[in-house]
Amino acid sequence: MKKDIKIPEVKDVHVAIVQEKHLEYKTQDWNAYIINNTDKDLETVLIVSQGTSEDKMTPPMRHTISKLPARSYAKIEYLQEKVLALNNSFKVTYFQGNQMFDKTFVFRKNTINAKALQNLPLMQLKGVLAN
Repeated sequence: MKKDIKIPEVKDVHVAIVQEKHLEYKTQDWNAYIINNTDKDLETVLIVSQGTSEDKMTPPMRHTISKLPARSYAKIEYLQEKVLALNNSFKVTYFQGNQMFDKTFVFRKNTINAKALQNLPLMQLKGVLAN
């Protein structure tokens, strides 16, 4: 029964958007990262990202990270400037040991910008954390 499945609350795992200089093209790019700020490895990390608005929708992008070590981070994807005007969601599912965790991180439209930058856990960079 679905009601018998208990999925615990996600703590100390984050999705952040970071603006970084692309060395080859000499541009400022926005990139999404997953941050594991826990003391345990994340296994079989599945991420589905999508941008949506009332009249537009991007195709879903699927990503897999087989193992994300404790106190580390990994790049998920590059975000085009046009996508920042949409609501961007990142549905993250992973295992810690035998326990499954699941959370959807959402960046509301136009909230990814230089004014919203803050210090990020572990990364020693500034970025925007999802709500």
